[in-house]
Amino acid sequence: IANTGFLSLCAYGRVTGLALEVGAGVSHVTSVCLGQTWREATYRLGVAGGFLSSYLHSLLMESPNDPSVLKALKKTTVIQLKKQCCYVSTDYEGDLHDQGYHHPARFQAPDGHWITLDKERFCCPEPLFQPKLLHQSSPGLHHLALQSLQKVPDHARRDTVGNIVLSGGSSMFPGFPERICLELNALFHSTGCQIQVLASPERGTAAWAGGSMAASLTSFQHAWMSKGKYQEHGAGYVHQIF
Repeated sequence: IANTGFLSLCAYGRVTGLALEVGAGVSHVTSVCLGQTWREATYRLGVAGGFLSSYLHSLLMESPNDPSVLKALKKTTVIQLKKQCCYVSTDYEGDLHDQGYHHPARFQAPDGHWITLDKERFCCPEPLFQPKLLHQSSPGLHHLALQSLQKVPDHARRDTVGNIVLSGGSSMFPGFPERICLELNALFHSTGCQIQVLASPERGTAAWAGGSMAASLTSFQHAWMSKGKYQEHGAGYVHQIF
């Protein structure tokens, strides 16, 4: 058992930095310094892949596509549709109001019917930056990243800002790294700090890769917890070790 933000950083060869994890069920922003997570600088966003799939389906139900075809779509097909066709806009409001920037795509469902996506392609992932679109009051992922970095002690902030990494399957949308980078640079504009975001092509499974790497390190061996220790001290003992 280990913090997935720390493991995601390990996959990038870092032990200090900020992990932006966007998975299937939940998203997290975690600041880590020398392998230790700052619990007070960890934030949760209730927008992730599953919510975005449902949102895409609802968007499509309002589109000109045949409603009977859309209603028959299985969840796995919607997920495949999302992964294959959706992307993150670097100028959401501009793209939304200018149809010249819409790039329709067609997707063939398993039953042979074709589905056309228009603005739904970039509207689907937008709640990661604007959770209000899903009627959530939480700040967007980039604002949570700023809040996390503001909680990091001054002596560790520069190294943390310099190692911002992406992780999780829902971070794989085309345009996602560029949008995060743009948003963070806009938020940090007054500081004169130029933000760069590390986005590995393998980031969808970064936590798993990082877990494999961390577990093989000599320095990690003291962190193993036996079943006996768990039974003796309870679940809270996990936080004393990691």
